[in-house]
Amino acid sequence: MKTTKSLLQTGALALSLMASGVMAAVSAEEAAKLGTSLTPLGAEKAGNADGTIPEWTGGLPQNAGSADAKGFLSDPFANEQPLFTITAQNVDQYKDKLTPGQLAMFKRYPDTYKMPVYKTHRTATVPAKVIEATKYNVTNTKLVEGGNGLENFRTANPFPIPKDGLEAIWNHITRYRGGSVRRLVTQATPQPNGSYSLVYFQDEFTFRDQLKDYDSSKPSNVLFYFKQRVTAPSRLAGNVLLVHETLNQVKEPRLAWLYNAGQRRVRRAPQVSYDGPGTAADGLRTSDNFDLYNGAPDRYDWKLEGKKEIYIPYNAYKLDSPKLKYSDIIKAGHINQDLTRYELHRVWHVVATLKPGERHIYAKRDFYIDEDTWQAAAIDHYDGRGTLWRVAEAHAQYYYNKQVPWYTLESLYDLLSGRYLALGMKNEEKQSYDFSYTAGESDYTPAALRQAGVR
Repeated sequence: MKTTKSLLQTGALALSLMASGVMAAVSAEEAAKLGTSLTPLGAEKAGNADGTIPEWTGGLPQNAGSADAKGFLSDPFANEQPLFTITAQNVDQYKDKLTPGQLAMFKRYPDTYKMPVYKTHRTATVPAKVIEATKYNVTNTKLVEGGNGLENFRTANPFPIPKDGLEAIWNHITRYRGGSVRRLVTQATPQPNGSYSLVYFQDEFTFRDQLKDYDSSKPSNVLFYFKQRVTAPSRLAGNVLLVHETLNQVKEPRLAWLYNAGQRRVRRAPQVSYDGPGTAADGLRTSDNFDLYNGAPDRYDWKLEGKKEIYIPYNAYKLDSPKLKYSDIIKAGHINQDLTRYELHRVWHVVATLKPGERHIYAKRDFYIDEDTWQAAAIDHYDGRGTLWRVAEAHAQYYYNKQVPWYTLESLYDLLSGRYLALGMKNEEKQSYDFSYTAGESDYTPAALRQAGVR
């Protein structure tokens, strides 16, 4: 069994090879580990030495629970109780398995912040077609344009056996999210006293190869299409954002347009990238904070530190319950931690440092990426003075009936202002994620924005 220590040593060797300019590709012998000693997506199949992380045995079956009329899933672990709860009073006992951001939250909110820790379940998998694409990618996909694009890439997970931090972050950017989905979600940006108002969105998200008129013989640099319509409050309703996310971001940077319902005009939106302001976020997130992290990686140097065992939000079925009201979730300082579930999982630790001469409000970002899904689970953000500024956590949920790992809620805590952003809640909406949604290329054109923005 390969231990976390040996993986750290492997990572150090890879970094040494990078520094010397001799970066070896994945060998056939390494690639053969996928599906044997490694899971199909590249995680360690074995559990950890003390048994607190179990062996991956294929994830939850698609009939692990039931879906209600709105598509909300039943909780397969509803009868479980926390093994223990981390509080400000006992946090020192667990600090070796916490991120600096999590430790900072206990210090910032000593009376209210807690982490209920449950038994670890390695629930996630993906459809067979994604596994086959990953198997192809491991020996074929290559970074191009200084790491800002991909070549010979299929579907998801270009680097299941990553050799550096940039490869690991591309796994997060391109990870499988169902191919095509429509969702109704809400966003809150509470004041320090807990008062808040909600912004409601309808999101549509389609990878290019999932378009109903997809033509594999037609060259394209588009990775996926994203359209987001604000449905409330009335002052913002009808505004629509359209994004064409490109695969090679040097050849062709992200294309974005905004439709302003008040002006009834479509405009190019180059500010929807990097540290441009997030949509209706009251200044509490950047464009590249969405999905915990998105966009071109060219402004940072990426270092793969290796693997760690960390308590991360996982299997957040309780937090996604349609029995909850948004007021049950949104509280002063942070979300209601009684509704959260943390588990011990192995994560890839990746450090992003702003390149000399580049500009971004975050000078450094520490990523903790779940090994089983390639989703970022937590990211710590530092300002130009080296001060820990914002702490991001994503509460992961596996949509077992559709074999889709994704998020239930994204949170971004501003340690300095005492405010935070919570995005992705759908508890009170008429539908959960709709993975049966289909779209054509014409649905993602600037000309289609006016129609999407009708109030």
